[in-house]
Amino acid sequence: MKINFGGVIEDVVTRKEFPLTKAKQVLKDEVIAVIGYGVQGPAQALNLRDNGFSVIVGQRKGGQSFEKAQKDGWKEGKNLFDIEEAAKRGTIICYLLSDAGQIQSWPIIKKHLTPGKALYFSHGFGITYKKHTKIVPPKNVDVILVAPKGSGRTVRKLFTEGKGINSSFAIFQDATKKAKERILAIGIAIGSGYLFETTFEKEVFSDLTGERGVLMGAIAGVMEAQYNLLRKKGHTPSEAFNETVEEATQSLIPLISENGMDWMFANCSTTAQRGALDWKGKFRKAVEPIFNDLYKKVKSGYEAQVTIKANSKKNYKVGLQKELDTIKNSEMWKTGTTVRSLRPERQK
Repeated sequence: MKINFGGVIEDVVTRKEFPLTKAKQVLKDEVIAVIGYGVQGPAQALNLRDNGFSVIVGQRKGGQSFEKAQKDGWKEGKNLFDIEEAAKRGTIICYLLSDAGQIQSWPIIKKHLTPGKALYFSHGFGITYKKHTKIVPPKNVDVILVAPKGSGRTVRKLFTEGKGINSSFAIFQDATKKAKERILAIGIAIGSGYLFETTFEKEVFSDLTGERGVLMGAIAGVMEAQYNLLRKKGHTPSEAFNETVEEATQSLIPLISENGMDWMFANCSTTAQRGALDWKGKFRKAVEPIFNDLYKKVKSGYEAQVTIKANSKKNYKVGLQKELDTIKNSEMWKTGTTVRSLRPERQK
């Protein structure tokens, strides 16, 4: 259906026009093989299973993810296999390994992309940056994408609550002439609230920009800057954290989610309103050059190179944990642990 987004008309697909019953009809003869059980894999596989689709999981044996799949009820030899066996059995191969994992396992997956199958992604990275990933699918398979706009945990949580997450979809290659029906059916099957169309390139450009920007990198950096300033000016850790993080996550961001930024402003004090309206433009102008630089590096493939190089190191996870521990063990986030423990619902 056509929807007006701030004056721009877009085509979106909702559950009303593409109900679950239609998705089941489209996919009734398909075996959906979810390759990878790390971030998106568990949520999408479980949602597909709960919705009654024929789904199997492919994961390397002996690792934590394989054990997690078993704990979630997947049975080895029945609907849980190693990666190659799952790829062989699947007619739609959902390639949900990490970007580095996709590069490593590509020779195995490619071998089982026989004519008429579909190769499904939830991220445009591998295809868009094929110069670096070497992921080039054969011409006789569909190459499709559904990218939920949230983490796997959120995809699963909203599904179990009877809700749904917004997702984008894209078609890179339509070998069977039924790629669109296939991808819309899967989008609905994994629990999407509505689907909007994009391309593999645009998905990955917006995704990498968003993760490094507002969604993760920028918000973490801005919070650290404000917390550190307040501490230097003599405010206590509790006060600095509450004014920087707790009030944002527990009070203001939920108001934005409920009805928009203007709604959040309208439900704050007149002093807060005036300050926010006067200062938001200054912050926007300050960060616009950073966002321009970020987008250029994403589009050029520079960020992809950095990611692939880092993730390919044998000790990557060890180094990553050190970086995460640095955040966890900082005064700011130690304070956060204490503040969260003092929430009424967590007190016993």
